[in-house]
Amino acid sequence: MPDKTTRRLLMVLAASLLLSSCSTSDRGRAARDFYPRWEQGVGAPEAADFMKVVVPAGAAEVNGAVQVNPQEDVYLLSFVTDAKKAVQIAEDLRSEKPLRTKTVDLPPDQELFGHLGLPEPQTLKGARWAGVCPPCVKDHRRGSVQWIDIYVYDMSDGKARVYLHAF
Repeated sequence: MPDKTTRRLLMVLAASLLLSSCSTSDRGRAARDFYPRWEQGVGAPEAADFMKVVVPAGAAEVNGAVQVNPQEDVYLLSFVTDAKKAVQIAEDLRSEKPLRTKTVDLPPDQELFGHLGLPEPQTLKGARWAGVCPPCVKDHRRGSVQWIDIYVYDMSDGKARVYLHAF
């Protein structure tokens, strides 16, 4: 039978193991509850840099954000530019299919662009869409980007709002 000092040490060890296992599960739960979250102080420049998209000179209402997630961060970028430039940006993404109107039967799974104070692009009647997997089309400029969605919504006076969503 262990002596009194050994028993005390074993009890302290058991108690510390029990406490550490409880605190680890609390930290795990807290980490899960912390996602998704919007990265503070990060906006359009960082989103454009990640996507390797150049915002045209003179573009208005330039806004962006990064949503931090456990596996893949989501990058958002939106701006208003000349309609012709908007189409050129879409073409530069090298999608296998050109911009096309996309019929949406269901509301979006989540609101992302709402964080920027904008309606979700897939809810806008007449918005054109293209999607591309940069690694699939061998676009080495965007090697760290798995997917980019672009929506172009034509406005008045030859302007268009560009919505870019990437991860």
